[in-house]
Amino acid sequence: MSTQDIALLWSALFASALVLGTALKLWLAARQIRHVQAHRAQVPAAFGAVVSLADHQKAADYTVARARFGMWQTLFSAAVVLGWTLLGGLQGLADFTARHAGSGLGGQLLLLAAFALVGAALDLPWDLRRTFGLEARFGFNRSTPALFIGDLLKNLLVSSMLMLPLALLVLWLMQASALWWLWAWAAFAAFSLAMMVVFPIFIAPLFNRFQPLPDGEVKGRAQALMQRCDFALQGLYVMDGSRRSAHANAYFTGLGAARRVVLFDTLLKQLDAAQIEAVLAHEVGHYKRRHIQQRLLVTLGLSLAGFALLGWLASRVWFYTGLGYTPDLLGGNAAAALILFMLAMPVFAMFFTPLGASWSRKHEFEADAYAAEHSDAQQLGLALVRMYQDNASTLTPDPLYVRFYYSHPPALQRLDRMGALAALSRETDRAAPQPAAEAA
Repeated sequence: MSTQDIALLWSALFASALVLGTALKLWLAARQIRHVQAHRAQVPAAFGAVVSLADHQKAADYTVARARFGMWQTLFSAAVVLGWTLLGGLQGLADFTARHAGSGLGGQLLLLAAFALVGAALDLPWDLRRTFGLEARFGFNRSTPALFIGDLLKNLLVSSMLMLPLALLVLWLMQASALWWLWAWAAFAAFSLAMMVVFPIFIAPLFNRFQPLPDGEVKGRAQALMQRCDFALQGLYVMDGSRRSAHANAYFTGLGAARRVVLFDTLLKQLDAAQIEAVLAHEVGHYKRRHIQQRLLVTLGLSLAGFALLGWLASRVWFYTGLGYTPDLLGGNAAAALILFMLAMPVFAMFFTPLGASWSRKHEFEADAYAAEHSDAQQLGLALVRMYQDNASTLTPDPLYVRFYYSHPPALQRLDRMGALAALSRETDRAAPQPAAEAA
């Protein structure tokens, strides 16, 4: 089979995967919309005492609006990928940068930077519509245009300072060694590990304020929990998430001396001390069950496989021509190879999304079980319901959509698994009208 025949086959495979993947995303989103709308009129029985019909319907409307927004964005993203590849967009951009900076390392770096800037410009209208349209319509947006622009500029500056040197190193390695992909992976691995230390200490504070958790019942419970779990932290911090959004969350971040738990200030306003303790126990559970380490190892393993695959593809002419790019036979294809790989691989990786989602849901169940052992499972259940309610997360997602996408199990499954439905039952009993006392 000739190189041209392989290129045509590769083009057909890529186009088919793009069309099928896009159709699958749209079909799943349509299922989610139909299922949520079909259950909009009534709160699930298990949550009847703790979730009002108005909140349930708001969550349904928010979920449907997000799904419809996502459908349009899916179509747009597919068109962008098609434009960069088979319609010659990358070829045009590469010709432009080559005319101004040549095809050496400088020109290659310029091509990567120009591609990233164009991509950011294409995403900007969607980010604006999501923040000041969708999120604002449902009362979640707290950001201002000035804050949004400031975040945008800081992101651009930080990304440039971090990613341009790494990209330059990878481009140089691609021209300096036959085993460039192995050395590039080593650089990527070192960069990723370093970022786990650098990000929480130096980068995150550029965007949010982090203050130590103040003294009080919440801090006392948190410290007692950490002692029970034999879990050492650099600190417990409160983040001013309310500057940008009304959504609430908590997360574990950092590595080694930078290891910390961060609570959104909105979470502290929504939950009581016992519930926050249970949420913290869940976050500690991720570390104690080695989920952080497992995910890091899998990420590094998959990235090694990805670099090895790119190392093989970058030397195949059909890889370029099959994606609408004419390679320079004298060299200077490093940036194009990286960009084409970044465009093509997600098209195929999308079909493996359910595997990652299932693994993540398993981890969530395990972290819930750990929290149930070291705190109050019923308090965790009540906290989860409150977070679902305040974040307008639907309690009635489509089961197939869940299996394909959800990184966290639906609320009913989580509460049932941890044995926390009894707490909702007691809330139901307290909310139910009491019979009149019989006459003596």
